[in-house]
Amino acid sequence: MVRAPRTKVREQDPKVRACNFDEVSLGFNLEEAQQEAARCLHCKNPRCVAACPVGISIPEFIEKIKEGDVLGAAGIIAVDSSLPAVCGRVCPQETQCEGSCVLGVKGESVAIGNLERFAADWCRENGVAPKAEVEKVGKGEKVAIVGSGPAGLACASDLAKWGYDVTIFEALHKVGGVLVYGIPEFRLPKDTVLAHEIDEVRQLGVKIETDVIIGRTLTIDDLFDKEGFKAVFVGSGAGLPKFMGIPGENCNGVFSANEFLTRNNLMKAYREDYLTPIHAGRKVCVVGGGNVAMDAARTALRLGAEVHIVYRRTENELPARREEVHHAKADGIIFDMLTNPVEVLGDENGWVRALRCVRMELGEPDESGRRSPVVIPGSEFEIETETVIMALGTSPNPLIANTTDGLQTTRRGGIVADERGATTREGVFAGGDAVTGAATVILAMGAGRKAAAAIRDYLNEK
Repeated sequence: MVRAPRTKVREQDPKVRACNFDEVSLGFNLEEAQQEAARCLHCKNPRCVAACPVGISIPEFIEKIKEGDVLGAAGIIAVDSSLPAVCGRVCPQETQCEGSCVLGVKGESVAIGNLERFAADWCRENGVAPKAEVEKVGKGEKVAIVGSGPAGLACASDLAKWGYDVTIFEALHKVGGVLVYGIPEFRLPKDTVLAHEIDEVRQLGVKIETDVIIGRTLTIDDLFDKEGFKAVFVGSGAGLPKFMGIPGENCNGVFSANEFLTRNNLMKAYREDYLTPIHAGRKVCVVGGGNVAMDAARTALRLGAEVHIVYRRTENELPARREEVHHAKADGIIFDMLTNPVEVLGDENGWVRALRCVRMELGEPDESGRRSPVVIPGSEFEIETETVIMALGTSPNPLIANTTDGLQTTRRGGIVADERGATTREGVFAGGDAVTGAATVILAMGAGRKAAAAIRDYLNEK
């Protein structure tokens, strides 16, 4: 039997979207969602569920969509995920649930992410909320969550559903962590999609306090000794940027991707009614090949610049999602592959004028399995540019570890935690980027859920 082809998702025209910050992907309507849902084989042992970091019952919610019961589908998702509209947009489904779909072996996998997004968007647009029936096991014990990113929100949601008194402490003035400062508007609308899902977390009874820096405003010890919390989850993310350490990185016009995206996303620099300064100029070079590099490049393009992505390996080794690479190319981003910067060149006033690079070729595979880039002698050249954005990854901020006795960290600054999130300090749990370094939204959510279960067990045993 020949299966129907994957249902195409409507998108903004590339020529139009390159000039605005509106969402690129327009998602499914009901007819398209039902058409796609009908492709699911409903495997007896669904590999897609095993590959989902939060364990959503994927065939069950897809069947509900097929039947036209969208609210029922959303209710199934809600048992395991508090951020379905976010995950449907930004999760790397192609390497997780969709990557494990049986249909993908000889054809195209089911568009699980777009179906999840459809169910969540439908509920928001129709003003209905799914109900997730979960047994109350808590007795109102106070639990503190440090950070309101995906790990913190997932942990807080599960604990609140179980009957615990949960408070999230967020260092910034806006709730959402990397979801609000790191991901551009054209991938994740903030005032509609994200704000709604955060409100849903609040509806569970979760309290959120902003402008509270744990390690400065309050310490972990304060949370236990002065505030009466019985357990703490640290989901503070990884916001400390990395640089290359090459000459000229202190020139004006060199940014970390973290700063560039925060100015644009959280501080609304792309909007004319905000006074947040941001510098893009006529030409921008983004160094790196991950999702953050794509976000920074596509943002700079929308700010009016010609944008180059500079990456030392080939396109096949790009760590970014295939969808993001495809969208970046369609937007008009120029990809300079097998290219590595060696110096940022400044003018007489200290502003960036060019990026000096060398050509590379691929040698033997390194410890990650990717072929190591090797410099081609005598291949130096310059790329004229006014702005350089370093998208080289991030690491956890050491503030919490440095102000908390008994909390061990790894050589790379991540908090030491076991597979369930328990740290070396009793009553303190951690997960997401604060433990692993920069990773994906859904992996952070999975870590938050595991830690919530561990906190539940810890409090029940006390």
